[in-house]
This record gives sequence, structure tokens and C-alpha cells, in this order.
Amino acid sequence: MKLQLTRPIAFIDLETTGINITTDRIVELAIFKVLQDGTKQVKRKLINPLMPIPASSSAIHGITDEMVKDAPSFKQVANEIKQFLEGCDLGGYNSNRFDIPMLLEEFLRVGIDYTVDGKKLVDVQKIFHMMEQRTLSAAYKFYCGKTLEGAHGAEADATATWEVLEAQLERYPQIGDSVEGIVKFTGEDDIVDFARRFIKDKGVEVFNFGKHKGKPVTQVLKEEPQYYDWMMKGDFPINTKQKLTEMLNKTLLRKG
Repeated sequence: MKLQLTRPIAFIDLETTGINITTDRIVELAIFKVLQDGTKQVKRKLINPLMPIPASSSAIHGITDEMVKDAPSFKQVANEIKQFLEGCDLGGYNSNRFDIPMLLEEFLRVGIDYTVDGKKLVDVQKIFHMMEQRTLSAAYKFYCGKTLEGAHGAEADATATWEVLEAQLERYPQIGDSVEGIVKFTGEDDIVDFARRFIKDKGVEVFNFGKHKGKPVTQVLKEEPQYYDWMMKGDFPINTKQKLTEMLNKTLLRKG
């Protein structure tokens, strides 16, 4: 079964200084873009994170401070990356929990207006875990019958992710052959913020943590407006704070 595309889809893979979306930074980015006619385009960038790369992270992806010392910062390549992603749905492996939130955070950090609103987000790991429960290297071996050479290299991982999805389409006809169908199948078509501090319950945004877990966000903001200030000053991702502000503005509009 071949994936039916109504617009391009871009598979993103990042290598980073660590796994904290708020404090860590991108050191390598690869985007494997598939157009509606099947044409494929690849963009890869080494990025200077403007901070030391921990040895523990270099041991995983092989990228050192020396390798990125002359590379551009994310701010210097942000517009180029944004343009390459223009009009694309997004995909990746564990991308809805890491790669896309991290990329979005980097855009927000440098003041670039990039949003995933209206985009379909296909997380190939979610399909894999629902069906087989394994890792990317194992997924590549299982679905494609090949060994993933260069694992933890962004371009190799992004390309492998696309090949895994192609194989999943053949193996699981029930997931559909469109981006919309896949996103609906994985149940990730209604993300509020990528840190999952908010989720939707019957179409209503509710808190997913803390003392207000399960309560509608708009209700809490009305009854305890200082909770907004606490979150805005807290160690939450920029994306989470942005979504909270959007919900506060909706609350204020309703009052008006």
C-alpha cells in the first residue's frame, strides 16, 4: 500500500545535547521530505548549540564540540528550515514527544513564528509500539529486513523512519493510506501542547498534572488567575506557556 499524500510530509530527526526540551539544544537536524508525486528531498544541518555537548550525548550520536564549532547556530538557519517545512505535514520516530517539541522550542526561542496548527503529525513509533513494541533499529530490521547503518545519525534515522512507514502501510492496511487516517489511528490528532501538560477530554482542554489535573483550563484560569502567573514563571517549555496564554485569551474574550 502506498501512502496517499494531499501535501508533502517531512520526516524530522534531531540529535541534541540532551533530552530536556527546555534546556537542551539541537546539534544536528535532518529532514527527509516526500512530495505528493513521490519525489524525495533531504536537508541536513550540523548546528552549533552555543553550549557544551555533554560527553554522554556525544557517546550516543558521535557529535562533539569540535565538530560543531564552525557550524551555524539555530538562529542562523531557522528561516531556511522553516521554508523547507512550509506546507508540509510532519513525521518522525517518537517525534510527537521529542523531535517536534524540541524543534518548535528552538523556533520560539529565536523568535521565529512557526506553528504546527493545521498540520498532521505522524509518529511512526506510535504505530510500531501499538503493533510490535520495539526500537527504531529493531523496527527497521523487522519491517525492512535491513540493518540500520549509522543509527543515531540524523539523516540515517530520518530516512529509515520513512522506509519503516512505507513497510507499515503494506503490513497494516487498517491504518489507512493517508496522513489523516494514520494520525486518527494513532490517536494523536488532537495535541494541545507537546509536553502534555494539557490534554483534551471530550473536546475540552484540561490540566494533565498537579493539583488541577482533570480540571478544565478555562475554569481554573477564571477561579485562580494567579495559577497562570505561576506557570508563566515556572520551568515549563515555551510551547506550553504559549498554549496557556492562548487559552487565557479565549477566557478573557468570553468574559468580554
